[in-house]
Parts: sequence; C-alpha cells; structure tokens
Amino acid sequence: MSRLPAGVLREATIDVGAITANVRQLRRLTDSEVIAVVKADGYGHGAVRSAVAALDGGAARLGVADIGEALALRRGGITAPIVAWLHAPGANFREAAGRGIELGISSFDQLLQASAAASTGRPVSVHLKLETGLGRNGIPPEDYHVVFSEAARLERIGRLRVVGLFSHLSNASADDDRAALRVFLEGVAVAASVGLAPPLRHIAASHAALALPESRLGCVRLGVTIYGLSPFDDRDAGDLGLRPAMTLRAPVAAVRRVPAGHGVSYGYDYRAERETTLALVPLGYADGVPRQASGGGPVTINGARFAVAGRIAMDQFVVDVGDLPVVVGDEAVLFGDPTLGVPSADEWATAASTINYEIVTRIGPRVPRRQVSS
Repeated sequence: MSRLPAGVLREATIDVGAITANVRQLRRLTDSEVIAVVKADGYGHGAVRSAVAALDGGAARLGVADIGEALALRRGGITAPIVAWLHAPGANFREAAGRGIELGISSFDQLLQASAAASTGRPVSVHLKLETGLGRNGIPPEDYHVVFSEAARLERIGRLRVVGLFSHLSNASADDDRAALRVFLEGVAVAASVGLAPPLRHIAASHAALALPESRLGCVRLGVTIYGLSPFDDRDAGDLGLRPAMTLRAPVAAVRRVPAGHGVSYGYDYRAERETTLALVPLGYADGVPRQASGGGPVTINGARFAVAGRIAMDQFVVDVGDLPVVVGDEAVLFGDPTLGVPSADEWATAASTINYEIVTRIGPRVPRRQVSS
C-alpha cells in the first residue's frame, strides 16, 4: 500500500525528466526550433523548473503571456531568450527591454512603445503578431504595410530588431487553419517587400505543429505537449510518445463505515446503495479540483479505481471504496501517468466537461509541488 510522507496533506509531483524527454520527442516529431511555452506558472507545473527542463530538452526559446511572467523567469536565473506577447494598455516596456525580453507586438502603438524603450546601442527585440482570423489581438491585414514599414524603419535606425513574425491558429479544422496560414504567409510577403527578414516565423502551437506539417515554418510554439498532455481528442499522450509530468495525490484523511442509504457530502447527491466504506480525500475546488467533476472524477486508492461520490467540496471529497480495506494514510491518486495504472488528466477533463489544459493549470498554490526526475 503506497503512502505519502507523514504530515503531507496534498501534493503534486512534477517529473522534470518527463518534460525534458517530451521536448526531445517533439523536436523529433516536428523537426523544428521549439519555443517552449511556460506561461501560467508552466501550466501549473512551475515556470522556472519547466523552463529549465524544456531547455535541457533542446528548446531554443521560452514563451510566456506577459512581461511579469518573463521577469519572474529572469529572477529565477533563466538567461535564454524569452518572448512575452500580451500587454496591458499603455504598458511600459523599458524594464522588459532592459532584461532582454522579446516583445510580441500587436499594434502600431505597441511598436512605438517598444521603440521608446530602446537604449543607445541596444535595440528592443520584437516579434510582430499578425491577425489571421482568430479574432484576438494582432496587426490586422489592412495595417500590415504601414506597421511593417515603420518596423523596418525603426530597425534600420537601430531602435528595434525584428526577431519574428507570428500568429495563432483556431484548430477549428484543417481547412480553417490552412486559410489562416495563407493569410499569414501573405503577411510575411508584405513584410519582405518592405525589407523585413526576421529569422523566425511561428504560427503553429501544439495541435497544428503535430497535425498540420506545413504550418511548422521551421519554428513551433509548444505548450501542453511539453507537459505530456495531448492536444487531440482522438490521440492520447502515449500515442505521441509523451509522458505526463504532473501527478496529483493526497493521503486518505478519514475512513468511515456506513449503512445502506447513508448520504455523502452536501446535498446528499450520493447515497450508499449498501453498507460500505467511505474514504475522505483532502483535495477540493480550492485546490483546483473541478467541482463540475462531482460524482464522476476518477481516483485510484491502493491500485483500485473509484469515482468521486457526491459533491466535491472546497477542501475535500469522498470516495465510496466498498469493502476494500482502506486505512488512513493510504495514497489516493487523482491523475498522473496512465501507463502506471492511475487516471489521466484527460479523464478528469471529460468528467468536468473541459480540456486537459485546464485540469493541470488550475491546480492551486495550496498544493505543494515536489520536483522529481525519472
């Protein structure tokens, strides 16, 4: 019977060796330069540890959503190139530029703000984001020429260095993604016509990088896949040669034998059909366990599989283990590597009507992360 160390109430183990191996595998599959995306605290795995592991696997760059995340990586000792692409209105780019952060630029105004952050002899590195149909941020096609022309001028006078052109795909269908790719390549041609020749072009994230080879363009941004999760509905991590890096577990905190008809948790949505044993697991929606998975989220205890009984509460939930001999301290695993006989994040996503990205990213700060390496 597996048991956690005494005094541990809840824990997520993060296998950095899996992240490193996943990046190596993805480089083989895509034959492309990899920008490893470690935004949202590394999808819940820890940004710095995930960054180090991804770089060890051969990632050339790191990607984050915002400047604060990029600066946190710098404070954590990360010296590799980092690109941040989502900015507050009127953001001051000076500190980011001073720390060598590459800025994703989505408008003419942001381009000027980036130029204003340059210092003598040190241009600001930027990636120009093109709107290609997703309806989010990015330079619209009607503005390509004017923005690219100004970027080229600012590059010539030493204010900016245009490192890349990029966009994002919808993954709605292969046809939709190919249509967006055509718009992107038209934008690349406009950029070239005004003298911009950045070394990087990147539009493919995990889904397209694996499913749409023509979208790779020599550089891909990989997020969920580096953590060992599949971006597809019909192919799991094992099919892609990837290993999930996060395992979420907790000790059984209480065991209670109850008669038939006994109610469980708020609302008594679940009542025991017969005399049975209830095991209490100290993880709840305050820890990121989705309440929407009440009555369905899978759990293994002592190698046997069960489902959450009744509603998931803020700090805890209950499992009906029947007549299995469970005692306080036995290990309950919510998700991890399914090849080891435990549930997957995908199963929790199904139970909660969401995606595996959300399941790992939402695990909260009350859950300590313990780094391991396999």
